[in-house]
Amino acid sequence: MMRKMTVALALVAALVAGKGAMAQTPTGSDAPKTPSHQPGVAAKPAPAGQAETSASTTLQPPGPAVKLDPAKETAIRHLMDITEVSKMGENIQAYIEQQVQDVAGRALAPEKVSKFMETFSTKFNATASPEGVTDAIVTVYAKTFSLEDIQGLIQFYETPLGKRVVQTMPQVSQQSQQAGIELDKNAAIAVLRGMSSEYPEIKQMLPAEDGPSGRPAGPGVPPGAKPDPQK
Repeated sequence: MMRKMTVALALVAALVAGKGAMAQTPTGSDAPKTPSHQPGVAAKPAPAGQAETSASTTLQPPGPAVKLDPAKETAIRHLMDITEVSKMGENIQAYIEQQVQDVAGRALAPEKVSKFMETFSTKFNATASPEGVTDAIVTVYAKTFSLEDIQGLIQFYETPLGKRVVQTMPQVSQQSQQAGIELDKNAAIAVLRGMSSEYPEIKQMLPAEDGPSGRPAGPGVPPGAKPDPQK
């Protein structure tokens, strides 16, 4: 019984805490613009707590440099250029600097933020470089795909459809992810509402019910208003 209650409370806390976070999912210039449809491309940086956990379990010390076939490396870099993956290093670096500035803005006095960021950016840029990220991705591609694979991908991405995929797929992926998160979040909250009679402690932690009879009012329906039965 206590184990079930602990799990339920943990889920509620995560949902309530994540409700605002999911509503503020970084978009546009806030998030690193990585073509998420590309094979071998890293996902967006995880939230702070998740990133700390992942870093402690997945990061490995850098190994010796891998000697690549020059023709294959050239093909990989061309593929990364036409799919805009080569911009990932710059995008990630800008994203991290923005996150640090946001934290510094909350932690430091306003008059100190500018000097702090100037010092951080100088040292950060000297330590990390976009070219280093690009080199790392080249190695990932080389391990994952053969030269024939790379040439086939280049052939596709140089077609009109391939170019359209490069331009539109990041938005499609983002919208799909948001739709999935919203559906699963609502389903989890509905399940927890059903469990609240057995665990009354969680009622106060759940978000307010929008519609009558404990059901969401639906898109375009003001909270508390009854949906039109004809729609």
